[in-house]
Amino acid sequence: MFEDNHAAGGVFDFDEIADHLIEQGEDVSPSELHGCLTGLICAGATGEAAAGLAGVNQALKLDLHGELADLMLRLYDVTQAALQDDEFEFHPLLPDDDIELTLRVDALALWCRGFMSGFARVTASAGRGSQGLPGDSAEILKDIAMMIEAGVDEDLSEDESEANFMEIVEYLRFATLNVFMDTQGQLESGELTPPSVH
Repeated sequence: MFEDNHAAGGVFDFDEIADHLIEQGEDVSPSELHGCLTGLICAGATGEAAAGLAGVNQALKLDLHGELADLMLRLYDVTQAALQDDEFEFHPLLPDDDIELTLRVDALALWCRGFMSGFARVTASAGRGSQGLPGDSAEILKDIAMMIEAGVDEDLSEDESEANFMEIVEYLRFATLNVFMDTQGQLESGELTPPSVH
């Protein structure tokens, strides 16, 4: 969800990215793409955006090119900057709030799936899996993995479901920042070796 008051300054439009994906014949959600980019960065792959694009292509078995690849390069840079920002400007890329809740919940689940794919790609290439992560981050990764199965509870009212969704998004936002900061702390202290993504 990138709006004018969020990190990307309104540059990234969910529907525009979705249209590019359809044009390229890729059956993947913009949320899953952003989740994957974020997972790569949170696992420590804070190198060049081109390496991030290659990582996404490999983790999700895609072949993004042309204008969409350019968009992904910019999204990688903006996401990395948002994660590093002291004002906690990071937000997952999800459909607008006026979209039906079921579709937003589906997109949230796909974002989480993408995050886990990107995170796993980096940690596997570095030969460390989830070992060595501080306790909070290890638990957060389990939570994010569980969110891949997220759905709407039909027994709740629309207002309750909406409130629950917003609460989960906010948790996900700060949980992601927590994993990023833990990894950065370990990289800076030398506990982790910086991985390379090619």
